Amino acid sequence: MKTELNEARLIAEIDLDRLPRHIAVIMDGNGRWAKKRRLPRIAGHRAGIKAVRQVAEACLRLGVPYLTLYAFSVENWKRPESEVKMLMDLLREYLGREIGELNRQNIRLRVIGRTHELPRLVQRDLDRALRETAKNTGMILTFALNYGARAELTDAVRELVDRARRNGEAFDIDEQTVTSHLYTREMPDPDLLIRTSGELRVSNFLLWQIAYSEIWVTDTLWPDFSQLDLFNAVLEYQKRERRYGGLTENAAAKGASKG
Repeated sequence: MKTELNEARLIAEIDLDRLPRHIAVIMDGNGRWAKKRRLPRIAGHRAGIKAVRQVAEACLRLGVPYLTLYAFSVENWKRPESEVKMLMDLLREYLGREIGELNRQNIRLRVIGRTHELPRLVQRDLDRALRETAKNTGMILTFALNYGARAELTDAVRELVDRARRNGEAFDIDEQTVTSHLYTREMPDPDLLIRTSGELRVSNFLLWQIAYSEIWVTDTLWPDFSQLDLFNAVLEYQKRERRYGGLTENAAAKGASKG
C-alpha cells in the first residue's frame, strides 16, 4: 500500500507534457545482486527480468513511446561460455513467456545489434516475437542484443562505402546521412539515459545517439530497479535545462540585458 501511495505521489509530480520521448537503460548489477545473496550469477540475470517488467510498466503508465534496454553487448561474449549459454536460454525463455503480455499491452518489440551472430535458435525466437508484435501500435520496446556502438558505427560506414561503390559516384555525407544508416534510424535519440549500479560510464552504448541525452545514474542494482526508480529518474530529467550547446531563454535574456 505504501509503495502504491509513493507511486501515485510521484506520478502526480511528473509533468506529462514534458516526458522524455525515448528512455534508454544500461541494465547493470545483476552479478553483484546475486553475489550479495551468495547466489549464482544466473540468479541475478533471472531476477533482472522482473526489473524489465517494472520499467516497461512504468513507461506505459506515463506514456513514454520508446524504451531501449541494453541486454547483451558485443563484449559480453568474453564471459564464460556457460554464462553466455544461460543468458541466451534466459532470453528465449523470456520471449516465449512474454509475447502474450506484450500483445496485451500493445507493445511492439524491436531489436538492434548484430543479431545475425546470435545462436540460430535465439534468432528464430526473436524473429517470431518480432512478427507477432509487429502490428502493435503502442510503446516500442527495443532490446540491444549483441550490440556495441562502435560496431554500429562501423556497420554504418560499411553501408555508406558499399553504397558509393554500387552507385559509382561520390555523395555528400552529413550527420543525417550517418543517422539514417544506424540501427536506430527509425526512432528518436534518447532524451534520458539511465544507468543502474552506480557505474559512471556508458559502456559502448548508443554513443552517437546520446550526444545530448540527460544521464541519470543510480546505485540501485538492476534486479532491484522499480517503477519508483523510473519515476524519480523522469522527475530529475524534468528539473534539468536542456540547452543543446546553446542558452536557455532566461540565460539569453540576462546576456542581452548586460549587453
